[in-house]
Amino acid sequence: MSRIRLVILFLSLACPLFKGFSQSAILSDSSKVSILTIGTANESHTLYGHTAIRIFDAQRGLDNIYNFGYFDFDTPYFLAKFVKGDLQYFVATDAYPGFEYNYRQENRSIYEQVLNLTTVQKQKLLDELNKTLYSDERFYTYKFIDKNCTTMVIDKVNDVLGSKVITTKKPVTITYREILNPYLENSFFQKLGINIIFGPKTDKKAEVLFLPLELMNVLKTTTYEGKPLVSETKTIFEAKPEKAFSFWNNIYFFSALILLVVVLKNNKVYAFYFAILGLLGVFLSLVGFYSLHEEVRWNYNVLLFNPTLLVLLYFYKKKNRKWISNLSLFNLACIAIYLVIIINKAQLLLFMALLITSTIGLARFARKNRKIKPVNG
Repeated sequence: MSRIRLVILFLSLACPLFKGFSQSAILSDSSKVSILTIGTANESHTLYGHTAIRIFDAQRGLDNIYNFGYFDFDTPYFLAKFVKGDLQYFVATDAYPGFEYNYRQENRSIYEQVLNLTTVQKQKLLDELNKTLYSDERFYTYKFIDKNCTTMVIDKVNDVLGSKVITTKKPVTITYREILNPYLENSFFQKLGINIIFGPKTDKKAEVLFLPLELMNVLKTTTYEGKPLVSETKTIFEAKPEKAFSFWNNIYFFSALILLVVVLKNNKVYAFYFAILGLLGVFLSLVGFYSLHEEVRWNYNVLLFNPTLLVLLYFYKKKNRKWISNLSLFNLACIAIYLVIIINKAQLLLFMALLITSTIGLARFARKNRKIKPVNG
């Protein structure tokens, strides 16, 4: 985090110097424009990789990176803005050697795809990038799918090409959630959390090309005016494999932990379990109303992580058998609806232990507290 602040500070101080040089640069015929793709890592902000544009011209002594992935940690109410969805990201430029050095130090792969553009197109792209860099267009409101470091690069290149040349391959058969989940195979709890907080939008077909590695794969087969758009692909740095196994950060540990609630058959343990689910439901509901991120709105996961579980626990404490039974049955009905919704979705297996545990627990609560009708003699 401190390194990013220093980079941002350096860029803010250096921008006048870059401006005087870059805006006056006329590219030579031997110049190259590349899309750089950075591989993934384990930190939350590195899970999906990164995209940037490289402008290289040996004759002009130019080798700069245009990076749309910057944000300022010192923004007032940073976390609230991030959750709400109105945090401002911005484009910045940096010398390529420092960019490559940083990602090598982080052990993240670096791939370069040189674009098959005319000199006029390269110049137009450079001019457009500099225009954005030194105007109010420098800032943009980040959206997880619709507007990020990858989509901004795609838009800039497509503008120069004159049409949406770089786009998803049709027909689209995979959802956003199905694209996201494989990136999290070695980070189960992050995978679980993302699947909990993301709602219906991520179950739609992935019409938007929004992830760096997906863009890299699409570029391999993209053509422009009958020719491959990418003239050369290079692996600048290949990350060294890291041990991924974790005893606890996997679905087996999580499922065993959750199913232990069933095995213990203890009402207090179940009450604690339902309290966690209920609080998560309150969080999902509040975020859904507060946030502008479409990915977290109208989240059907509240049917499983149901806020009414907290009301059930209130009546459980008051020993009100009628409402314990009623709310248990209500939550069972919600789980039935939820199961119908996710039966064919990518996250079903992730939530299976939760579904089983909640169903058994609620059924026990309903059965033990149902009203027993007197038998007439």
